[in-house]
Amino acid sequence: MQVPLEWIQELIDIKNVTLEELVEKLTLGGFEVEEILEIEVKNKKQIVLDISATANRSDSLSIQGISSEIASLLNRPLNNCIYTKTILEWKESITNEKQFIEANLGCSTFLALEVENLQDLSVPIWIQEKLISAKINPTNSLLDFQTYILLETGYPLALYDLGKIQKQVSNSKLNFSIENGKPDQKFFASNGLEYKLNESNLLINVNHYPLSIAGIIENKNYTYSETTNSLLIEGSIFNAALIRQHSRNLGLRTDRSARYEKSLKQTYLIESVYRLISLLRIKNPHLTCHVSTFLQETESMLKNITLRYSTIKEILGPIDNLLDKVNFISEQKVSEYLKRLNLEFEYDESQLKWEVQIPNLRSEDITQEIDLIEEVGRLHGFNNFVTTLPKITKIGAEDLSYQTRKKITSCLLNLGLNELIHYSLVGQNHLTNSQTAINLINPLLSDYGNLRTSLLPTLIETVAENLKQSNLTIEGFEYGHVFSGNIPNNPQELEYIAGVYGGTNEKLSWSNSKKVITWFEAKGKIEQLFKQLNIGVYWELELGDSSNNLFHPYRTAQLYLLNGNSLGKFGQIHPAYAHNKGLVLETYLFEFSLKCIQDQLQKNKLPVFRDYSAYPKILKDLSFIISKGITFVELKKLLYLNGTKFLSKVNLLDEYQDSSINADSTSLCVQLVFQSTEKTLENKEIETILIHLQSVLSHKFNAIIRK
Repeated sequence: MQVPLEWIQELIDIKNVTLEELVEKLTLGGFEVEEILEIEVKNKKQIVLDISATANRSDSLSIQGISSEIASLLNRPLNNCIYTKTILEWKESITNEKQFIEANLGCSTFLALEVENLQDLSVPIWIQEKLISAKINPTNSLLDFQTYILLETGYPLALYDLGKIQKQVSNSKLNFSIENGKPDQKFFASNGLEYKLNESNLLINVNHYPLSIAGIIENKNYTYSETTNSLLIEGSIFNAALIRQHSRNLGLRTDRSARYEKSLKQTYLIESVYRLISLLRIKNPHLTCHVSTFLQETESMLKNITLRYSTIKEILGPIDNLLDKVNFISEQKVSEYLKRLNLEFEYDESQLKWEVQIPNLRSEDITQEIDLIEEVGRLHGFNNFVTTLPKITKIGAEDLSYQTRKKITSCLLNLGLNELIHYSLVGQNHLTNSQTAINLINPLLSDYGNLRTSLLPTLIETVAENLKQSNLTIEGFEYGHVFSGNIPNNPQELEYIAGVYGGTNEKLSWSNSKKVITWFEAKGKIEQLFKQLNIGVYWELELGDSSNNLFHPYRTAQLYLLNGNSLGKFGQIHPAYAHNKGLVLETYLFEFSLKCIQDQLQKNKLPVFRDYSAYPKILKDLSFIISKGITFVELKKLLYLNGTKFLSKVNLLDEYQDSSINADSTSLCVQLVFQSTEKTLENKEIETILIHLQSVLSHKFNAIIRK
């Protein structure tokens, strides 16, 4: 907003205030001075401040509003001049014509006045100069009066040619109504464009003829011209959210709608209408006006907020911090600041609290006690309070959620994965289940129009994009929330941890060349993860899940805790999805419930110890060729059953394949760990057990023992 200081000077005496002091006061008061301009008006240079106000301060978006704010910040009275006089008698006569309308109509106030005997529509020179000082080019027409009132008071008044309206309604009495549009109703606007309306659009009608789209734009048929000699002045207050929505739906934003979007209040609406009439009367002394219609909602009760002195001290802190004494802002100062803000209050000296009545003009930005404390701090100057760091008497403890994340993160980093972060909002192509997805009503972009149903699509997308940029070692995991269900009936928000790895050549052993990891090796990483977390899990093969297009239909496993609770999924990427994203087939995915892991870790608080054997281990390697259809779980089960009580562990050392081995078979090398808690084992005992295991493998699984 462009604010000429000479215009401000007419409302408040700032002659003795330096420009630097004024700018500092405004900045500390929450009004950012973006630029200081110097313009020339009538061969005289003027200083203009480009001021940016916060969105919830619609009361300050005018010369009168910002002047009132400067008066509060500088503790100076407003000048008792024509700009700020309240015309009590005129306002009272209009108020007597008021009729109440129902609430929730979208219009809280509607005032229509008929003005006649307009002979001269030229604009006084001093008004044109003020418009120029605000960087607006005057047109010497009624538009200048509208613009001037908007700048001075902040109210966007609409003007219509009364003669055209009376001709349309055949000189009958004007009856105004606020109604919704009709399906496919056409509206010819004052900007020369035609708009197609619907039942959601709000119209101001006169005798059932559309006068304007409420709060946005007027009807072209009733606009004023140079020959206009009578006016209909409309002063209205519309719901900010309604105007914003209608403006967006129509793709039309005007100066009027932009002001209504700031949530205007009706406090000084009548004064602004009177101000316009008084300006028109300067060159039209015989002008006459009368109220045609005045509709208004029943005013709500003013809100009271309790302001406690103890809370002020706690939030704002001391104003100085001497060695022997700490001083806080006094109760008298707080009362003074409330008066400067034109707030009515009652002070309870015994309780050290104020009961403050919030006027309608400030009801949007002062809604709770902390807002009043901010106002006190603003007027006193936040820079005048002592800045101190809080004294920490107790260091906070890590909660269970943080401890769980810390453990999992450490384990996954050790496995070579990197932590990644993505947005919770995704596009339609990143949904794993569009039927249960939650869609945003008003997304900023179509690519962020849904809440994600899985963490994996965005992880895969990131890996794919990095591979395109030749970053070949991106393997990552992510913590995040996934959403499903219907709002507001049955929405669900769950926290998961998901990851993607594999697909790149790795050297798993010094003696082997680089190669992509197999399903067994990828599965081993997940087993190692849960082993480090001390969580027991079991696996079940999941076949033919057509509802999930991310996982391979025949190389996916469902993981369960030992108590039967489902933990999540691990598997190879779906071939079609991998091809679509440009990934190799040996890419592996997992997605686990973080709550399940957290609950299990909480149950595992007490470690369980077992006796350590003092007798040495004997390690034996056993290599054999076996059918690919036999799972490693079945293999271990058979070895444990036949390995006697001395077989304590079975480890998979290597999986080998080449052209000499049948395509349906694979060569495995397992390490057998033998140990006793009672004696030192002899090699001949172990050799006997080993021969027996070879025989069992050959008989049960048709395994070919390799020497």
